[in-house]
Amino acid sequence: MSLETKTLDIKGMTCASCVRSVEEAVKQQEGVDKASVNLASEKLQVTFNKDKATLKMIIAAVEKRGFGASLPKEGMTKSFAVEGMTCASCVKRVEDSIKELEGVEASSVNLATEKAQVTYNPQLLKESQIIDAVAKAGYQLSKIEKDTPVDQDEAKKLKELKSQYTRLVVSIAFAIPLVFIAMAEMVGVSLPEFISPEHNPSVFALAQLFLTLPIVIAGFHFYTKGYPSFFNGQPNMDSLIAIGTTAAIGYSAWNTVLILMGNTQLVMNLYYETAGVIIALIKVGKYMETVSKSRTSGAIKKLMGLQPKTAIVLREDKETSIPIEEVIQGDILIAKPGEKIAVDGEVVDGRTSIDESMLTGESIPVEKTAGSKVVGASINQNGTVRYRAEKVGKETALAQIIKLVEEAQGSKAPIARMADIISAYFVPVVIGIAILSGLAWLIGGAEITFALKIFIAVLVIACPCALGLATPTAIMVGTGRGASLGVLIKGGEPLEIASRIETVVFDKTGTITEGKPKVTDIITYDNWQNDEVLKIAASAEKGSEHSLGVAIVEHYESKYRDYLAVQNFEAIPGRGIKAKVAEKDILFGNLDFMSENRVVSNDLPEADKLSKEGKTAMYLSVNGKLAGIIAVADVVKPDSAKAIRKLHDMGIKTVMLTGDNHLTARAIAREVNIDEVVAQVMPGDKAEQVKKFQNEGQRVSMVGDGINDAPALAQSDLGIAIGSGTDVAMESAGIVLMQNSLIGVVTAIELSKATLRNIKQNLFWAFAYNTAGIPLAAGLFFLFGGPTLNPMFAAAAMAMSSVSVVTNALRLRRFNPTEGTAPLSQSIEPPAKEEKMKTKIAIDGMNCQHCVKSVTQTLTSLDDVSSVVVNLEEKNAMVESASAVDESVVTKAITDAGFKVTGISPQ
Repeated sequence: MSLETKTLDIKGMTCASCVRSVEEAVKQQEGVDKASVNLASEKLQVTFNKDKATLKMIIAAVEKRGFGASLPKEGMTKSFAVEGMTCASCVKRVEDSIKELEGVEASSVNLATEKAQVTYNPQLLKESQIIDAVAKAGYQLSKIEKDTPVDQDEAKKLKELKSQYTRLVVSIAFAIPLVFIAMAEMVGVSLPEFISPEHNPSVFALAQLFLTLPIVIAGFHFYTKGYPSFFNGQPNMDSLIAIGTTAAIGYSAWNTVLILMGNTQLVMNLYYETAGVIIALIKVGKYMETVSKSRTSGAIKKLMGLQPKTAIVLREDKETSIPIEEVIQGDILIAKPGEKIAVDGEVVDGRTSIDESMLTGESIPVEKTAGSKVVGASINQNGTVRYRAEKVGKETALAQIIKLVEEAQGSKAPIARMADIISAYFVPVVIGIAILSGLAWLIGGAEITFALKIFIAVLVIACPCALGLATPTAIMVGTGRGASLGVLIKGGEPLEIASRIETVVFDKTGTITEGKPKVTDIITYDNWQNDEVLKIAASAEKGSEHSLGVAIVEHYESKYRDYLAVQNFEAIPGRGIKAKVAEKDILFGNLDFMSENRVVSNDLPEADKLSKEGKTAMYLSVNGKLAGIIAVADVVKPDSAKAIRKLHDMGIKTVMLTGDNHLTARAIAREVNIDEVVAQVMPGDKAEQVKKFQNEGQRVSMVGDGINDAPALAQSDLGIAIGSGTDVAMESAGIVLMQNSLIGVVTAIELSKATLRNIKQNLFWAFAYNTAGIPLAAGLFFLFGGPTLNPMFAAAAMAMSSVSVVTNALRLRRFNPTEGTAPLSQSIEPPAKEEKMKTKIAIDGMNCQHCVKSVTQTLTSLDDVSSVVVNLEEKNAMVESASAVDESVVTKAITDAGFKVTGISPQ
């Protein structure tokens, strides 16, 4: 079965009943596997069998229910000058010639301005093809404006918001005098004689009618959408408003006719103001709701704002600035200091440090040389590099993040199904209650005007849109806030499951630990010093590709730069190395190697202790005598223990799953206080271990980063992939952590609990509002001496209920995890900068990236220093500080680090 998932834009939905109607229409189509509609984002996500169903069939099914459906439009807009047009027929001909081209999404031609605006997909169509097509039709087209990327969704929402505002102003402008005329006499205010109900009832009635008509026109969409839905058997919120206001206007219009015929006692039985105010107040509520909903997608806007607009490309040995959309795979691009990396690629020439905090949340710049991967939207700190474009457009890491967040915001949480089921019956039941309530009061002896008020109030007070917005708005804000914190949640379901996790299973290597060996201990004998032992070992291992040798060299180079001369180097596989270092015979390797060369016959107590701690001991012999032991281990990440402690505080059990031996596994577990250890597990058996925990009745989350973790991630109730991991691991996970830190697991769970709590609050208030509002509107309290509900107040309450739900969801934007998480939003939305002092420091002795790192760390450690950028090529450092730097302190710090200050100059 060939399944495909597509996202469609849905137009015309106003409440949860609409959502239910669209989902039912789609699910009834043969070949459709899943369908999920989000009211807040107005999106339909559908998975279907391409062999049995088509998008055309699905769109037709949605349109049959009275809604609009279309694929999201993605492209760029260009404006052209058109020559040769003289009439409307010319306009039609130019438009048709453009629209016939494959890849054109929209075309608009204006005769008065003699301009054409074309939106098209640049992957399918070129500008020259558009010009040629119009030329064949007999007209001339010339470009007048530079290409601009189009955010179709934002443009559509902005246009809709402006339209709503216009209709809102019209409805309020006419509703105010309408209410004044209708209610003035009731509150003791006398109207002018020509419009007074007592002296001129016909004008009084007609004035209200004519003031109501513009309001009805402003809210005419309630009728064009509400009645078709009603007659199709799928009534929605628009249907309730349409029926209620039609009843008020129809009754009032009939009485107006009777008044004109002489029956003036009916002059106080007019309810035009009820219909007018209902429409006006609902327009106010819908406008406020739309404004609030637009704020729920703030995270997407921030992410999109990170994308660079242009790139410098090298073509024919010339640097050319081009729009980012024109970059293609294989282009050689250039990034200068301070510029953004345009697209994902690989460095082919140059050295630099790049700030990737926008992607990983890690504030320390990452060193890049030839062969290093770079990520689009990251910032080049110093040095100029050339890099080859590998992933462009929608394939870049940032584009994938944006897509993931958009898809997550369009998804539905399991808790929403309850609201969906209720909303399916809600509107028909409300209509039934309204009819029964009105008839009951009429049969009970009430006047028809009172029964009519009851009927209208019940219809208007009911609010299915509050039910429909309760879940999706919270998910949109929650997943958006997660993205700004470096936690990418792939939908409502993972978000809900995360809040109920009871056991978290961790992979060891690369998840709890750093994933690469580091020097942890140096033990010396016979008056040898630590630095001497390290220097000899590093000199011998320099150039080694063995992971343990690389760890020793990296540790040495973090402190020193000079090496000893090495001769007669020989590597003995499985044992170690033999060489002459500084004219001394050295052996460096494991215990077996030492025993074979009669240096050490048995394991030493110190080495035995290191082994129990899960560390690998390597022995150094100089001229046949033991000089020292260097221990190397895959060290625990700095915040792993803290993250696991926080999980324990939340009542969550922790388990470590690893292929390592029991000794190493238990040593790591003791260090981070893991509850349970399962060691020596083969990669293929990890999923079985997760299943075992699930069979014990536990909700299990698996946290991993490698290909061998993918089956376990998929098997678990919730897979969480570490951001430094493989694409396979991330595909199998429901949550992706962009930071290489376990604190993100805590953040994800805390955020999910906060979001689910918010959803429950929204649902409670939506249900409570309708549960209390409908009986009040039906006059139930009036039977026992209580109040009735004027339909106008019912409309105000209905309008505000949706706004309150969206506003409550927006509180999630202020969610902050417990201390320890470095939010990604620091790079997305930087705080206001204070005034800083800049100082350039000339430094002698820097000749490699390790020198750059050492100088950066030295200067950053000084008081008041907030930023350091080191330029290796120019041999200087630019320092930003809150106050003027102390030259003597700077000079001493740089000298102590092994370099020389040759000049300090404020900028």
